[in-house]
Amino acid sequence: MNNSYIDEPMLEAYVYETSQIIETLEQLMIQSEKIGTFSMDAINEIFRFMHTIKGSSAMMMFNEISTLAHKIEDIFYVIRENQAIRYDFSTLVDCILESIDYYKIELIKIRNGETPDGDTASLTEKVNDYLEVLKDENGLEKIKKEVGTKTEADQKYYIRPSNKEDQAKYYKAKIRFKKDCEMENIRAYTVIHNIVDLVEEVLYKPSDIIDNDQTIEDIRTNGFLMAIRSTSSEEDIKKYLEKTVFLESLDFEKAELEWFKEFEVIYQDQEMSEEIKIPETSKKYIESQKIKKEKEDTKQEVTATTTQSIISVNVDKLDMLMDMVGELVIAEAMVSQNPEVVRLEIESFEKASRQLHKISSELQDMVMAIRMVALSTTFMKMHRIVRDMTRKLSKDVVLDVYGEETEVDKNIIEKIADPLMHIIRNAIDHGIEDAEERLTKGKSKEGSIILEAKNSGSDVLIIIKDDGKGLDKQKIYEKAYNLGLIYQSIEDMNDKDIYRLILHPGFSMKEQVTEFSGRGVGMDVVAKNIESIGGSVIVDSVFGKGTTIILKIPLTLAIIEGMNIKVGESRFTIPIVSVKESFRPGNKEIIKDPDGNEMIMVRGLCYPIVKLYEHYGLKTDVDDYEKGILIMVEEDDRSCCLFADELLGQQQVVVKSLPNYIRRYKQVKGLGGCTLLGDGSISLILDVGEFELSNVHDK
Repeated sequence: MNNSYIDEPMLEAYVYETSQIIETLEQLMIQSEKIGTFSMDAINEIFRFMHTIKGSSAMMMFNEISTLAHKIEDIFYVIRENQAIRYDFSTLVDCILESIDYYKIELIKIRNGETPDGDTASLTEKVNDYLEVLKDENGLEKIKKEVGTKTEADQKYYIRPSNKEDQAKYYKAKIRFKKDCEMENIRAYTVIHNIVDLVEEVLYKPSDIIDNDQTIEDIRTNGFLMAIRSTSSEEDIKKYLEKTVFLESLDFEKAELEWFKEFEVIYQDQEMSEEIKIPETSKKYIESQKIKKEKEDTKQEVTATTTQSIISVNVDKLDMLMDMVGELVIAEAMVSQNPEVVRLEIESFEKASRQLHKISSELQDMVMAIRMVALSTTFMKMHRIVRDMTRKLSKDVVLDVYGEETEVDKNIIEKIADPLMHIIRNAIDHGIEDAEERLTKGKSKEGSIILEAKNSGSDVLIIIKDDGKGLDKQKIYEKAYNLGLIYQSIEDMNDKDIYRLILHPGFSMKEQVTEFSGRGVGMDVVAKNIESIGGSVIVDSVFGKGTTIILKIPLTLAIIEGMNIKVGESRFTIPIVSVKESFRPGNKEIIKDPDGNEMIMVRGLCYPIVKLYEHYGLKTDVDDYEKGILIMVEEDDRSCCLFADELLGQQQVVVKSLPNYIRRYKQVKGLGGCTLLGDGSISLILDVGEFELSNVHDK
């Protein structure tokens, strides 16, 4: 890769575009495999995808990537042009998916600043062999992409005009590339693409270098001819052309105006008669460069013919913006809650404070909306996992997806792909039985995995449910006991606690190590990754019927609306979406269950009570229910009442993660993070789901 040709924005654009193409292509493969053939629309789409990857990769000097795309493009050209052709669909899908895997690895290297040096020899050979078999079985001759015979006039192409006439000079250049450099047409386009900033006009022959592969032979035979008009120095232009990658020879000399006009007039005549077609892949770039240059040279207003409605933004900039909004929220709280200012009771200040709060809330909502990404792309990747594993394990499994339109923060979505993949793999390898075993159990031959996402307050629940063999509670207990993970008897543990044992490091129920499992590294990593983003993993199962794993993850890691409470000298914040109501109870309303646990009767229903000062070992003078306050909270239709000294009010808070010491080693339950309040004090954010909630019931 030559840095003189490739700058960072171009590289980012290439990685982004190619990644999007590969994701779409992979989905197209999975969908086509379900119906057992490629539709004509799919064939055309794949051909265009390969053509785009071929051209952009060659322009970026990623030759291995480009060559492989070119070979696959040839296959789909043959299929497209011969609609009655017979081809091995399954083998072709395998080839393309293997190529997609190769592209993914290379893109990761490029993203990390490494050279994409993966060896495609075996993969290219496989694609070539497929193409040869395809031609032999269908009696086809050598591939020939007919694009029509080009006239001499058609070989002139005008890229970018300028209104700047003063002191322009004219040059003639002919480039010859080294033998066997391959894809000379794409290399020629790279020269044109990068010389734009040095010249006012450039005409070149042959013109259709992107859309016509036959120009390769023309360039090899006659060279690549350019007519240049520029105000840059002759030395600068020549030095630039001499840096051309794979340059064999360069003929460069000054030209007369008359010669340039003769070269140009043919193009202009063709433009007037609309006989010249600008390659689609060049139009957007040419138009943008034309507008840019005219603005610089003439200082005139230039209006683009089309409006760009979507732009891509580096996620680091969004992270910085989110941090700034978070600081704004804290600053707004510090101003509006400043005791010295509040005591003054200035009406105009209160009005301005309310307006500031309104604006900061709207700004926060907008930034949050920008960061939200649908789970659809992540969910679609799971189809590929299921497809590959079922083939290797000879199992028949169907994946059903629901709620893929659910949105979460982009930073979170990047953290859940690997855990989700591991759970799906576990379900197929550990859970789903083979066809014979399922039939003997009275189940359908096909195993079922349901992947579902849904909103639950300020969280998103991702549910993975299979209809496999389920978890054997007794075996899990025995394995954990033998590993020294637990010491109590099975009677003293509830099902939830036993199932959670599979999340311990080194725990595996698989006796034999396979490609997919049995190494004792897996579900603990899932739990660790989910907990690192403030989420949790819930495991439930019915032996013989299946297992359900729920990933509870926050919508965002940034800002929440919270209710601040006080317990002794400590402050806590409860996410407002979890708060149902607050009230001051009478001592007569407190009742006890058979185990002696205190509960309260509200409108005929009983709710368990959690005294926060007892739960966290805090000192407080408020231990009488009639002096404190109860806050009723709810999570997943399960509720409890938290007892605190007093309510401090509602405000937006910026969520900060807890130190590892508290989160991992102290194992303090019920804490989801911390935040800085307006007066500078620290408040701990409560995770309601970790308290002992219960389904409310009648007395």
